Amino acid sequence: MQDEDPAWLDFCSRFSELYQQSHYSNSLQSKVMRQGHRLLERQFGSSDHFSRVLEIGAGTGEHFSFVRHSFDQYIMTDMDAKTQAVAQKKLQDTTNAEKISFEIQPGNKLSYPDNSFDRVIASHVLEHLYYPHLVLKEWARILKNGGTLSVLIPAEPGLAWKLGRQLGPRQRAIAKGIAYDYVVAREHVNSCNNLISFMRHYFSERVESWWPLPIPLVDLNLFFACQMVIRK
Repeated sequence: MQDEDPAWLDFCSRFSELYQQSHYSNSLQSKVMRQGHRLLERQFGSSDHFSRVLEIGAGTGEHFSFVRHSFDQYIMTDMDAKTQAVAQKKLQDTTNAEKISFEIQPGNKLSYPDNSFDRVIASHVLEHLYYPHLVLKEWARILKNGGTLSVLIPAEPGLAWKLGRQLGPRQRAIAKGIAYDYVVAREHVNSCNNLISFMRHYFSERVESWWPLPIPLVDLNLFFACQMVIRK
Protein backbone atom coordinates (compact mmCIF):
# COMPACT_ATOMS: atom_id res chain seq x y z
CA MET A 1 0.00 0.00 0.00
CA GLN A 2 1.28 3.46 -0.88
CA ASP A 3 -1.15 5.56 1.19
CA GLU A 4 -2.23 5.61 4.85
CA ASP A 5 -5.58 7.33 4.22
CA PRO A 6 -8.27 5.12 5.88
CA ALA A 7 -10.72 5.52 2.99
CA TRP A 8 -8.06 4.48 0.51
CA LEU A 9 -7.01 1.49 2.63
CA ASP A 10 -10.64 0.36 2.86
CA PHE A 11 -10.96 0.84 -0.88
CA CYS A 12 -7.88 -1.30 -1.47
CA SER A 13 -9.13 -3.96 0.93
CA ARG A 14 -12.32 -4.34 -1.12
CA PHE A 15 -10.25 -4.42 -4.28
CA SER A 16 -7.89 -7.06 -2.84
CA GLU A 17 -10.82 -9.35 -2.06
CA LEU A 18 -12.12 -8.92 -5.59
CA TYR A 19 -8.60 -9.49 -6.98
CA GLN A 20 -8.38 -12.82 -5.18
CA GLN A 21 -11.81 -13.89 -6.42
CA SER A 22 -11.17 -12.74 -9.98
CA HIS A 23 -7.67 -14.11 -10.41
CA TYR A 24 -7.74 -17.34 -8.41
CA SER A 25 -11.40 -18.38 -8.25
CA ASN A 26 -12.45 -17.78 -11.85
CA SER A 27 -11.40 -20.86 -13.82
CA LEU A 28 -9.88 -19.17 -16.89
CA GLN A 29 -8.26 -16.33 -14.98
CA SER A 30 -6.84 -18.67 -12.35
CA LYS A 31 -5.29 -20.89 -15.02
CA VAL A 32 -3.56 -17.87 -16.53
CA MET A 33 -2.28 -16.56 -13.19
CA ARG A 34 -0.96 -19.97 -12.21
CA GLN A 35 1.06 -20.10 -15.41
CA GLY A 36 2.97 -17.08 -14.11
CA HIS A 37 3.81 -18.88 -10.86
CA ARG A 38 4.92 -21.94 -12.81
CA LEU A 39 7.09 -19.73 -15.01
CA LEU A 40 8.93 -18.41 -11.97
CA GLU A 41 9.65 -21.94 -10.69
CA ARG A 42 10.34 -23.61 -14.04
CA GLN A 43 14.11 -23.47 -13.58
CA PHE A 44 14.07 -25.43 -10.30
CA GLY A 45 13.15 -28.99 -9.40
CA SER A 46 13.23 -31.48 -6.56
CA SER A 47 16.99 -31.93 -6.93
CA ASP A 48 17.61 -28.25 -6.09
CA HIS A 49 17.98 -27.03 -2.52
CA PHE A 50 17.94 -23.55 -0.96
CA SER A 51 18.57 -23.57 2.77
CA ARG A 52 16.85 -20.29 3.68
CA VAL A 53 14.13 -18.84 1.42
CA LEU A 54 12.32 -15.53 1.79
CA GLU A 55 9.13 -14.76 -0.12
CA ILE A 56 8.31 -11.04 -0.18
CA GLY A 57 4.70 -9.91 -0.52
CA ALA A 58 3.48 -13.51 -0.20
CA GLY A 59 -0.16 -12.46 0.22
CA THR A 60 -2.44 -15.45 0.71
CA GLY A 61 0.32 -17.92 -0.12
CA GLU A 62 -0.69 -18.66 -3.70
CA HIS A 63 2.87 -19.02 -4.96
CA PHE A 64 4.10 -21.59 -2.44
CA SER A 65 2.35 -24.58 -4.03
CA PHE A 66 4.48 -24.11 -7.15
CA VAL A 67 7.82 -24.29 -5.31
CA ARG A 68 9.42 -27.63 -6.19
CA HIS A 69 12.88 -27.34 -4.64
CA SER A 70 13.65 -28.37 -1.06
CA PHE A 71 14.47 -25.94 1.75
CA ASP A 72 15.27 -25.82 5.46
CA GLN A 73 13.37 -22.61 6.20
CA TYR A 74 10.77 -20.69 4.20
CA ILE A 75 9.71 -17.26 5.49
CA MET A 76 6.63 -15.54 4.05
CA THR A 77 6.40 -11.79 4.52
CA ASP A 78 3.62 -9.34 3.78
CA MET A 79 2.35 -6.00 5.05
CA ASP A 80 -1.23 -7.27 5.43
CA ALA A 81 -1.91 -9.39 8.51
CA LYS A 82 -5.28 -10.51 7.10
CA THR A 83 -3.78 -12.07 4.00
CA GLN A 84 -1.09 -13.72 6.12
CA ALA A 85 -3.78 -15.27 8.29
CA VAL A 86 -5.35 -16.73 5.14
CA ALA A 87 -1.96 -18.07 4.05
CA GLN A 88 -1.31 -19.66 7.45
CA LYS A 89 -4.66 -21.45 7.41
CA LYS A 90 -4.17 -22.55 3.81
CA LEU A 91 -0.70 -23.99 4.41
CA GLN A 92 -1.08 -25.43 7.92
CA ASP A 93 -1.46 -28.99 6.63
CA THR A 94 0.90 -28.77 3.68
CA THR A 95 4.13 -30.74 3.37
CA ASN A 96 6.97 -29.03 5.27
CA ALA A 97 4.49 -26.80 7.12
CA GLU A 98 6.79 -26.87 10.16
CA LYS A 99 9.49 -25.16 8.09
CA ILE A 100 7.25 -22.23 7.08
CA SER A 101 7.00 -19.04 9.13
CA PHE A 102 5.19 -15.73 8.65
CA GLU A 103 6.36 -12.19 9.36
CA ILE A 104 5.01 -8.68 8.79
CA GLN A 105 7.63 -6.85 6.72
CA PRO A 106 7.54 -3.99 4.18
CA GLY A 107 8.77 -5.08 0.79
CA ASN A 108 11.11 -2.14 0.32
CA LYS A 109 12.95 -2.09 3.67
CA LEU A 110 13.66 -5.44 5.29
CA SER A 111 14.90 -5.96 8.83
CA TYR A 112 17.13 -8.93 7.98
CA PRO A 113 20.93 -8.70 8.14
CA ASP A 114 23.11 -8.80 5.03
CA ASN A 115 23.71 -12.22 3.49
CA SER A 116 20.74 -13.87 5.25
CA PHE A 117 19.09 -15.90 2.49
CA ASP A 118 19.87 -18.32 -0.31
CA ARG A 119 16.83 -17.37 -2.37
CA VAL A 120 14.46 -14.39 -2.38
CA ILE A 121 11.13 -14.66 -4.23
CA ALA A 122 9.01 -11.68 -5.27
CA SER A 123 5.93 -12.66 -7.28
CA HIS A 124 3.85 -9.70 -8.51
CA VAL A 125 5.49 -7.31 -6.04
CA LEU A 126 8.03 -5.10 -7.80
CA GLU A 127 5.46 -3.35 -9.97
CA HIS A 128 3.85 -1.97 -6.77
CA LEU A 129 6.90 -0.40 -5.13
CA TYR A 130 8.30 3.09 -5.57
CA TYR A 131 12.02 3.42 -6.39
CA PRO A 132 12.32 -0.15 -7.70
CA HIS A 133 16.04 0.25 -8.42
CA LEU A 134 16.62 0.75 -4.68
CA VAL A 135 14.26 -2.11 -3.85
CA LEU A 136 16.31 -4.47 -6.03
CA LYS A 137 19.45 -3.39 -4.17
CA GLU A 138 17.72 -4.05 -0.85
CA TRP A 139 16.69 -7.54 -1.95
CA ALA A 140 20.21 -8.26 -3.18
CA ARG A 141 21.61 -7.05 0.15
CA ILE A 142 19.96 -9.82 2.16
CA LEU A 143 21.05 -12.55 -0.29
CA LYS A 144 24.24 -14.52 0.19
CA ASN A 145 26.95 -14.51 -2.45
CA GLY A 146 25.71 -16.86 -5.16
CA GLY A 147 22.12 -16.56 -3.93
CA THR A 148 19.17 -16.27 -6.30
CA LEU A 149 16.71 -13.40 -6.65
CA SER A 150 13.51 -14.55 -8.40
CA VAL A 151 11.15 -11.88 -9.71
CA LEU A 152 7.82 -12.26 -11.54
CA ILE A 153 6.04 -9.22 -13.00
CA PRO A 154 3.10 -8.69 -15.36
CA ALA A 155 3.87 -7.67 -18.94
CA GLU A 156 2.17 -4.36 -18.34
CA PRO A 157 1.25 -2.13 -20.18
CA GLY A 158 1.50 -4.60 -23.07
CA LEU A 159 -1.41 -5.22 -25.40
CA ALA A 160 -1.94 -8.83 -24.28
CA TRP A 161 -2.12 -7.76 -20.63
CA LYS A 162 -4.57 -4.95 -21.39
CA LEU A 163 -6.80 -7.36 -23.32
CA GLY A 164 -6.75 -9.88 -20.49
CA ARG A 165 -7.80 -7.19 -18.04
CA GLN A 166 -10.70 -6.10 -20.19
CA LEU A 167 -12.00 -9.67 -20.45
CA GLY A 168 -12.44 -10.22 -16.74
CA PRO A 169 -11.16 -8.37 -13.67
CA ARG A 170 -11.92 -4.86 -14.88
CA GLN A 171 -15.56 -5.60 -15.69
CA ARG A 172 -16.15 -7.40 -12.39
CA ALA A 173 -14.63 -4.52 -10.42
CA ILE A 174 -16.71 -1.91 -12.20
CA ALA A 175 -19.84 -4.00 -11.61
CA LYS A 176 -19.10 -3.82 -7.86
CA GLY A 177 -18.67 -0.05 -7.95
CA ILE A 178 -14.87 -0.12 -7.76
CA ALA A 179 -12.93 2.35 -9.90
CA TYR A 180 -10.65 -0.33 -11.33
CA ASP A 181 -8.52 1.91 -13.56
CA TYR A 182 -7.92 4.34 -10.70
CA VAL A 183 -6.87 1.64 -8.25
CA VAL A 184 -4.55 -0.08 -10.72
CA ALA A 185 -2.99 3.26 -11.70
CA ARG A 186 -2.15 3.90 -8.03
CA GLU A 187 -1.00 0.36 -7.25
CA HIS A 188 0.91 -0.60 -10.42
CA VAL A 189 3.41 2.24 -10.41
CA ASN A 190 6.15 0.63 -12.57
CA SER A 191 6.01 -0.56 -16.16
CA CYS A 192 7.41 -3.91 -17.23
CA ASN A 193 9.92 -2.32 -19.60
CA ASN A 194 11.39 -0.09 -16.90
CA LEU A 195 11.68 -2.92 -14.39
CA ILE A 196 13.39 -5.17 -16.92
CA SER A 197 15.88 -2.40 -17.64
CA PHE A 198 16.73 -2.13 -13.93
CA MET A 199 17.20 -5.89 -13.57
CA ARG A 200 19.42 -6.06 -16.64
CA HIS A 201 21.51 -3.15 -15.40
CA TYR A 202 22.19 -4.51 -11.92
CA PHE A 203 22.42 -8.26 -12.55
CA SER A 204 24.58 -9.55 -15.39
CA GLU A 205 24.12 -13.20 -14.42
CA ARG A 206 20.45 -13.95 -14.97
CA VAL A 207 17.93 -16.11 -16.80
CA GLU A 208 14.91 -14.38 -18.37
CA SER A 209 11.68 -16.07 -19.44
CA TRP A 210 8.33 -15.00 -20.87
CA TRP A 211 4.82 -16.46 -21.03
CA PRO A 212 2.95 -17.49 -23.10
CA LEU A 213 5.43 -16.93 -25.94
CA PRO A 214 9.23 -17.33 -25.76
CA ILE A 215 9.53 -14.09 -27.73
CA PRO A 216 10.94 -11.24 -25.58
CA LEU A 217 8.22 -8.71 -26.42
CA VAL A 218 5.94 -7.11 -23.85
CA ASP A 219 2.96 -6.74 -26.19
CA LEU A 220 2.85 -10.48 -26.99
CA ASN A 221 3.10 -11.80 -23.43
CA LEU A 222 1.41 -11.74 -20.05
CA PHE A 223 4.30 -12.46 -17.68
CA PHE A 224 8.04 -11.91 -17.38
CA ALA A 225 10.21 -13.86 -14.93
CA CYS A 226 13.85 -13.30 -14.08
CA GLN A 227 16.25 -15.41 -12.03
CA MET A 228 19.24 -13.29 -10.95
CA VAL A 229 22.38 -14.71 -9.32
CA ILE A 230 23.90 -12.34 -6.77
CA ARG A 231 27.67 -11.87 -6.88
CA LYS A 232 29.43 -9.97 -4.09
